[in-house]
Amino acid sequence: MTRVKHFKPNTGQAFENLLNIINLQYANQGIALINKRATPVTVQQVNGRKISKAYFAEKSTVDYDGTYRGKSIIFEAKSTLESRFTLKLLKDHQLEYLINAEKHGAVAFVLIEFSKVRKIFYCPVSFINLYYTKAKVGGHKSIPLADFDIYAYEVVRGRLSLDYLAIVDQLHERES
Repeated sequence: MTRVKHFKPNTGQAFENLLNIINLQYANQGIALINKRATPVTVQQVNGRKISKAYFAEKSTVDYDGTYRGKSIIFEAKSTLESRFTLKLLKDHQLEYLINAEKHGAVAFVLIEFSKVRKIFYCPVSFINLYYTKAKVGGHKSIPLADFDIYAYEVVRGRLSLDYLAIVDQLHERES
């Protein structure tokens, strides 16, 4: 009897594709330079022009980095089909990287897509870290969508169809 592996689709791939298009538009309009980071891979075997065996050389840090108005921008992008964000989707080392980047002056955040309700939120690192810290000591392991409406910022249409950098501007203006 042949065992069939269940394929779990990458729910975030469409979201990342959208972000890649938005980032290209930011670059083409001279607004910002934001890049998708590649996960380091070590190739073990090549057959002709095709890689047949490889492994991840190290843990990835975050999905995107770049520059906007002279500031370093660093963020992770996540997507969920649920009406809550499960914290295990964001790895410890990713959150630590975002926290450290922010300490060094970068604008660091998480973009979270709730695909069923078609909402995308800009989430400050402090917001995610608060829930993450509580979960480590026995608190809830997820954040309900209603909390995003209160403590995060919904990304809406602006200069582009998805203008997450408009929120960076809003937060910068509040600080000034």
